[in-house]
Amino acid sequence: MIMIHRGFMRFTAALVLGVCSSAALVAQSQSGVVRIPVPNSDFPISQGVWVPSGYDTLYLSGTIPPVSNPAAPKGSVQSYGDTQTQTVAVLKRIEQALASQKLSLGDVVMMHAFLVGDPAKDGKMDFAGFMAGYSQFFGTKEQPNKPARSALQVAALAAPGALIEIEVIAARPHAGK
Repeated sequence: MIMIHRGFMRFTAALVLGVCSSAALVAQSQSGVVRIPVPNSDFPISQGVWVPSGYDTLYLSGTIPPVSNPAAPKGSVQSYGDTQTQTVAVLKRIEQALASQKLSLGDVVMMHAFLVGDPAKDGKMDFAGFMAGYSQFFGTKEQPNKPARSALQVAALAAPGALIEIEVIAARPHAGK
């Protein structure tokens, strides 16, 4: 009898969980993009992002910074600037690319940031510099939306001297919604 009782309890719990999950998905699909905060954190990323049906998705290719100091040796870190400077420049380029598609950084739902080890930091990625640039654009009073995000160190990028490349995925409701 205890085994039947436990089985019944598991069935009931699964049924309740399924109904609650379905209700949550219906609510999310009716309210638009839903960003899941990282529990117990004010870090400016989302743990995950729900994008319901009825949304168009833009996959934006990796973007690197422009040369900021043409007087510096070509292909040097000095020609592009430090990680924070490069991050800001890349996010401004992404902002322009999104604007050309009638989107904004607030529409970004996923970001992948590839950072090269900074020679000035013993070959380690400058995560603090990246965050100093990133946090000017995401999770702010002016633009509170936070994408899901990965940031990782890579051996190199196609452009020597570039310390960062960022690609994003953005979403917006279908026209007429």
